[in-house]
Amino acid sequence: MPNIFSQIDFNSLKNNPDFKEDSVREVIILPLLKSLGYTENNIIRSKTLQHPFLKIGSKKRKINLIPDYLLKIENNYAWVLDAKAPNENIKEGEHIEQVYCYATHPEVRSLYFALSNGVEFSLFKTSGNDTPILYFSLDEFDYYYEQLSQFLSLNSFQLGKAFSYDEGDFFTQSRKDAKKDAKDFLVSQFDYLNRPLLSEITVKKRAAKRHFGVHGYFTKQAWNVVAEYIKNFSQPHDTILDPFGGSGVTAIEALMNNRKAVSIDINPLATFLVNSLIYPVNFDELNEAFNRIKSAYQKNEPNTPEDIKKALKKYPYPKDFKLPKGSDVDTIEKLFSNKQLAQLGFLKYLINKEKNKNIKDTLMLMFSGILTKVNLTYHNNSKRLAPGQGDTSIFRYYRYRIAPQPTDLDLMTYFELRLKKVISAKKEMEYFINENTISNAQIVKGTATDLSFISNESIDYIYTDLPYGKKIPYLDLSIMWNAWLDLEVTENDYNLEAIEGGEKQKSKDEYNELIAQSIKEMYRVLKFDRWLSFVFAHKDPEFWHLIIDTAESCGFEYKGAVAQKNGQTSFKKRQNPFTVLSGQLIINFCKVRTPKAIMKANLGMDIAEIVIQTIEGVIAKNDGATLE
Repeated sequence: MPNIFSQIDFNSLKNNPDFKEDSVREVIILPLLKSLGYTENNIIRSKTLQHPFLKIGSKKRKINLIPDYLLKIENNYAWVLDAKAPNENIKEGEHIEQVYCYATHPEVRSLYFALSNGVEFSLFKTSGNDTPILYFSLDEFDYYYEQLSQFLSLNSFQLGKAFSYDEGDFFTQSRKDAKKDAKDFLVSQFDYLNRPLLSEITVKKRAAKRHFGVHGYFTKQAWNVVAEYIKNFSQPHDTILDPFGGSGVTAIEALMNNRKAVSIDINPLATFLVNSLIYPVNFDELNEAFNRIKSAYQKNEPNTPEDIKKALKKYPYPKDFKLPKGSDVDTIEKLFSNKQLAQLGFLKYLINKEKNKNIKDTLMLMFSGILTKVNLTYHNNSKRLAPGQGDTSIFRYYRYRIAPQPTDLDLMTYFELRLKKVISAKKEMEYFINENTISNAQIVKGTATDLSFISNESIDYIYTDLPYGKKIPYLDLSIMWNAWLDLEVTENDYNLEAIEGGEKQKSKDEYNELIAQSIKEMYRVLKFDRWLSFVFAHKDPEFWHLIIDTAESCGFEYKGAVAQKNGQTSFKKRQNPFTVLSGQLIINFCKVRTPKAIMKANLGMDIAEIVIQTIEGVIAKNDGATLE
């Protein structure tokens, strides 16, 4: 199996403005074609294909089509390959249609067509649908080579007859065998123990529809950073764990990179958001359900004082749920005007009439998304004049603060907008997350202190963003959504939430104990020679000490920390510049049989000095930045 791209840093190519289509052809495509057995005799470059004509008014004008590569075997074209720039979409859209035209041209009529943008590769069957039969990142080329070779290598095309596979892709026995052979080979070749630490990665926060625009959350890791860590420390089909799963970035990126995912969170809102986002739905049925609800809603929308009064009596809404101390009002219903309560209650009532659970959950995800805007804490952003481009104080200030001038938004307008965003997100994910693969996801409401449902040494990689002390009381702040979504939060959930303070006034010792028990459980479930990455975003040496000391006492070996921006400055950072890092560190450990302790290099140094020197030393490498 070739190792043709081992010297290429694909992450840097994504951000290199000089790496364009011509570079993709020379650096990526030519070595790839040679690895599949093609020589100059088989590679036809930039052949001009004549389109019959283009009619403009009364004139007919011939136009030319010029594919980058036609792969020829004997007298037939087996497949077409086109190069695109790294920032181009090669999984859907106009580029697919363009190359399809090449493949179906009367002079070509190839079985397959493919595209590469230098960092990804997608393969389509000409007679199939618009979903790739193979799609992967080129930094995992070695893993996918056997599958690619069975489709496209010179030897895979039998002379004298069309060689084709069943629609769908890898479900023939030979395809399964190829996948198993590739996995067995690469597990033996992939050096889990000696993985490099990644350099800082440029954040692409809004580039993924699955993580931006569907639903807000209190914190989110940059999806592309998480994806790069997953790919660096694991192989396809490995199992990735995030015991503090939150909005599901780790789990979703694990699935999007052909891994299995286990995500745990004590907050039922978090698990609802992830499950309802990733579960596949029929888009036609979803649109039909939406149109039913929209029609019924607009026919009887409560708008007049009399209609609002009737709706408040008829349609349930959360009552008498106490808000956290420090909120501007004492109960949930006071976060809404009577009109908002009536309209939200009516919309929820209509959604609950839907019988298909997956459709209903998707609609409730949309409903939950507009709760963020349709309440009295929401205010327009002074820098963005358009309605709906504002903020909710819950995410901005981490408390329920009534806006000085609340914004009244049209509920159905934003519910419909949420539909478009949810469908876009699900379509973006459907190649990797679909009916055939959804069983690879395990999204669990539970505590990181008890992973008893996970077997010893069964996890291949852990990436997690720990809750840091008093930073964000997630359960307290989620009460509005949990109440509207009828998600139960128990007293035991509050007891097991790893925070300091909050409504339960939990002590630092309680917090430390919960974090320590979580790390012990992570150690138990992680395989030997596998890695654990913590996101660290606090300057208090005690937090550093807690993580390092507990991890080492379990048997983890500290491997180093990397500075990494997260693409945002939180209110907590603006509010507490001396306790929250600008940016963050990713602390890496490995579970080895004979760990070396970081403390042996201490030489009597105080732990506060170690954390300050480590943090400043790592961050200083990043353009000379230091602690603020």
